[in-house]
Amino acid sequence: MAKRILGWALIAMAATVAFHTVVEPLYHVSEPGQPYSPFWETLDPLMVLAWVAGTVFAYLRKRAVDREGGEAVTREYLAANVLFYGFLGVGILLLWSYFSLLSPNYAPTGPDAITVIWMLIDATLPLLLGAAGANLLRERG
Repeated sequence: MAKRILGWALIAMAATVAFHTVVEPLYHVSEPGQPYSPFWETLDPLMVLAWVAGTVFAYLRKRAVDREGGEAVTREYLAANVLFYGFLGVGILLLWSYFSLLSPNYAPTGPDAITVIWMLIDATLPLLLGAAGANLLRERG
């Protein structure tokens, strides 16, 4: 039951991030002091928590597939590995960007590069969260 609840939570977070990424340009006017919607200040820590949960369950899925062994590359093997390593890749960008927000004096790149990195995160994380959530809903037990 807990996996089903977490699965729905991951899917809800995926939908929220994807929806807000798409509609933000329709309602928010960027200004030099506030280039992005203040809603991200609430959503970003939730995204980090969802990323942690998704990564943990993607690892558990990958570990279970690896334990089954076998020489053939199966659909489940590919799905488990793409999900796990996708979470790791997005996690590197997510944590770097999030910690950069928490340390305003840290500015290794310009604001345009940071915006592109956040767009990559906001476009990719919902796909991974949705896939992980759907997998948790399908699992038995």
